[in-house]
Amino acid sequence: MNSDKTPNLIIPQLIIGLGNPEPKYDRTRHNIGFEAVDSLARDWGLSWQENKRFQGFIAEGDSPLPGKIRLLKPQTYMNRSGQSVRAVLDWYKLAPESILVIYDDMDLPLGRLRIRLSGSAGGHNGIKSMIAHVGTENFARLRIGIGKSTEKATISHVLGRFTPQENQVILKVLDLSRKAIELGLKQGLQKAMSLYNNQSVEIGSNLC
Repeated sequence: MNSDKTPNLIIPQLIIGLGNPEPKYDRTRHNIGFEAVDSLARDWGLSWQENKRFQGFIAEGDSPLPGKIRLLKPQTYMNRSGQSVRAVLDWYKLAPESILVIYDDMDLPLGRLRIRLSGSAGGHNGIKSMIAHVGTENFARLRIGIGKSTEKATISHVLGRFTPQENQVILKVLDLSRKAIELGLKQGLQKAMSLYNNQSVEIGSNLC
């Protein structure tokens, strides 16, 4: 009767958004992970609390399941994100397979998201740090496309802010991400991958 539920069904218990903590980084492309978990916290009615042990902000409460969910924003700066994640995993005795990390990806066009259950860092320093501290590549990630710039250097692009038109796309992508995550919480991330990895949002799109 429950043939669709396999033993390796992946349902996250900790959702991490990657970013840099200073105000000068607010709403930059590189901080889209922070924006994503901030959006989830608002939609789910969760409040952020600073936790020195975790070197970050954590929000916890009931998810759409309902069931306990935790959100994390490491405050260690991007390149040391793994320190914060490791502290949370150790404190709550969570396995790496129970986490979902959200971050920016230049190799994905603006308007796209991509869920994967494992993989390399792909050049992303936040993920490099997580792999080093968690000790495995076997954790789920949701990449949000920020696209590449043909006019700006990489650092200027990722640390720059979205244009007003791009922001309209990002708002819809964040809503799409929430729907994908909520489906993942209910039916597993594998199901969310199959439904949302091929969807995209374009400027002027009515998707979501």
